[in-house]
Amino acid sequence: GAGNLFMVFGEPDVEIRPQKSASSAKSADKLIVKLNGLDVYDPTTGEIRSNSTDDIACWFLDTDYNGESFIVRHAYFTGADQPYEKLKRALKAEIDEAAWSSLYSTTSRPFDKPEKGKIAVKMINHYGDEVLKVYEV
Repeated sequence: GAGNLFMVFGEPDVEIRPQKSASSAKSADKLIVKLNGLDVYDPTTGEIRSNSTDDIACWFLDTDYNGESFIVRHAYFTGADQPYEKLKRALKAEIDEAAWSSLYSTTSRPFDKPEKGKIAVKMINHYGDEVLKVYEV
């Protein structure tokens, strides 16, 4: 029934790309993550609900995931409907627009390849569904 508890199952739709630095033309020494969307299984209908980047409230990266604890090393905010203006109203303060633009992104800033060989991506959509996926890189 409608009162049943359930666990959300989903998977981030991301691309992990090598990023070459200007000083190292041979191999990519950094990575970037590009967010494409989020697919969530809806247990009430039995269907997969695909969310575009406009439907994702925020996403986080652990750029050196240890398999035990997720540490937010990068945080990004996405979504439609003027989130910058909403944040200014919620905080009742002015926000540096340049700083905000670096956080309001579907592409991460470049980061070093992880020592442990894994990164983790966590996303939260506007429904409050939270998913985490670990990638070996």
